Amino acid sequence: MTRIAVTGGAGRLGRSLVAGLAASGHDLVSLDRAVSDAPELAGVEQVAIDLSDADATVQTLAGTRADALIHLAAIAVPFSAPEDVIMRTNAGLAVSVLGGAVKAGIRRVVAASSPTVLGYGAPTGWVPDRFPLDESTPARPWNAYALSKLLIEQTIAMLARQTGDATRFAAFRPCYVIAPEEWAGALTQQGHTVRERLDDPALSAPAIFNYVDARDVAVFADTLLAALPEIPNGETFFVAADDALAREPLAELVPRFYPGTEEVAAVLTGTTPAFSNAKARDVLGWRPAHSWRGELRDAPTGPATATDSVTATDPLPDLARKDVLA
Repeated sequence: MTRIAVTGGAGRLGRSLVAGLAASGHDLVSLDRAVSDAPELAGVEQVAIDLSDADATVQTLAGTRADALIHLAAIAVPFSAPEDVIMRTNAGLAVSVLGGAVKAGIRRVVAASSPTVLGYGAPTGWVPDRFPLDESTPARPWNAYALSKLLIEQTIAMLARQTGDATRFAAFRPCYVIAPEEWAGALTQQGHTVRERLDDPALSAPAIFNYVDARDVAVFADTLLAALPEIPNGETFFVAADDALAREPLAELVPRFYPGTEEVAAVLTGTTPAFSNAKARDVLGWRPAHSWRGELRDAPTGPATATDSVTATDPLPDLARKDVLA
């Protein structure tokens, strides 16, 4: 059993991650702005804290007596706040929390980044060198959210250079997270149901039709924490489903929304997704267990209900600026 502190544990991904890790036998403590009454957190220790307060964060993390930290807390929606606010908040939390974990003596530290660091949807156009996209694809952020996520990865690299192998670090880029209740019709983070995202490809196009079940992210996190002492320090992993959130092959859909990608997208035949999870599979032995085909087949039908939707409208409604990942 591992004692794990999770920042942002009351959020959409955080609730499923905490619940999954607790079900696997770990001892969890959730750190967030307020204590939550979410059923997934029932019986889990919760601490209300302003994580931007670096001194308080160090003291609180030390008090948790955690063996490992998973950092999720951040402004999670691009363009949901002014660019300077997103940058200050997410960058400040990275330094406060990740640096605080090192000062608190936590020896395994994992942080959530985002696929948006790759820069797809840039207003000036975007054509990758190849598909599927993976960890070797160059990062080219074009907005404060994506840049702040890349800074999280760079903060990990910085701290690894400071501590060497005394602290083991990793970052992960979860694709468009779908919580368990959203398969049954609850609204996703953008205010649509999963079925609506499938019926209208324009809704999933900003994320290049990527997705991952939140429960699979929890299993990934468990697998990663166990492997940290054995794998190279400071690795980054994409966490994605084995298929695309689309009914048509991406070889046809991607060029429709990303001009100039006809040639590179031609390899995305059948159900092949735009993002590869091969590194997580090969290095960690992780495989996602959930697919939209199985989940929607088993899900009850009924009206959609809003559950913890961060935002249903976007003040900058062009295709790229609606991208919401984790």
